[in-house]
Amino acid sequence: MIGLEQEGKLKFAGKDTVFRDIFSIKKYLYQMYQALHPEDTTIEQNDLDIVTLQSILLNGVYNDLGFLVRGSQLMILVEAQSTWSPNIIIRALMYLMNTYQDYFSQHKIMLYGNGKASMPKPELYVIYTGDRGSHPDVLSLQEEFFSDTDCCIEAKVKVLYLGDGHDIINQYIGFCRVFNEQIALHGRTPEAAEEIIRICCDRNLLKEYLTERKREVERIMLTLFDQEYVWNLERENIRSEGIAEGRNEIIQKMLAANMSIDNIAKIVKMPVEQIAAIGKKMAVL
Repeated sequence: MIGLEQEGKLKFAGKDTVFRDIFSIKKYLYQMYQALHPEDTTIEQNDLDIVTLQSILLNGVYNDLGFLVRGSQLMILVEAQSTWSPNIIIRALMYLMNTYQDYFSQHKIMLYGNGKASMPKPELYVIYTGDRGSHPDVLSLQEEFFSDTDCCIEAKVKVLYLGDGHDIINQYIGFCRVFNEQIALHGRTPEAAEEIIRICCDRNLLKEYLTERKREVERIMLTLFDQEYVWNLERENIRSEGIAEGRNEIIQKMLAANMSIDNIAKIVKMPVEQIAAIGKKMAVL
C-alpha cells in the first residue's frame, strides 16, 4: 500500500510520468538529443541507450531520464522540474553517481585496480517548465553552496527553458503549461485529461506521441490522479482515525467514487478479489 505514514512521499505527478514515458521511446529520445546537440548530424537512434535509474513510486534514488550516446562516449541525464530549487544540482549529482555505479558494474570496470577506469563524459540538464524569471542558465554546485570557500568538487547543470523553437523540449514545456491550465480549470479529472490531449494536439505539442498513445497517456494521468486522491484520503484518515482501521475505509470511499476495481487494486496493492469482496459487503449493508 502507498505509505500511510510517509506524507509527501509520492514522487510522480502526471507530467513527470508522461516525461518518462515519452522519452523511453527511442524516436523521441533521438529528437531530444538532436535538440541538445544539433551540431551532431551523424547520430542515429541506435546510437542511444537508455540508462534511466528505475525504482517504485515511493521515494528512492531514481531519475527522470538517463541515456548513453554511442556506447560510452557521452552520458546525459535530464530532469524535468516545475518548481525551482537549488537542490536540483544535488539531486543531479546523486543520480549521476548512481548511474555511474550501474555503468561500472554492468561493464565490469574495477575501480580498485591500478588501471585507470574508462567512463563516459557526463552532461547534466534540467528542463524547467516554470517561468524563467531571473533563474540562471547554469546551476553550479560551488556557486550555489560553497561560494565563499574552496570546494573539492564541482558539478554544473544546464537549465533549459521555454524558447522560441518547436523542438521536442519546447513542446514538452508547452504540454506542461497546458496541463497546469486544465488542472486549474477541471481538477484532476477525466475531463482534464481529455482536454490536455485535445488542446496539445490542436497546438501541435507532442501531437504524434499523444495521438499514438492517447489511451496510455490518459491511463497514466488518471492513475496518478487516483493516487493523489487516495493519498489525500490516507492523510485525512491518519489524522482522524489512525492507520490500523484506514485501509478498508479508503477502499470503500474509492468504490463509492466509482473508481475501477482494477485501478484500486493496483494502487493499494491488494488482489482484485479482495476489493470486489469489500464492494459486495458494502452493497449488502
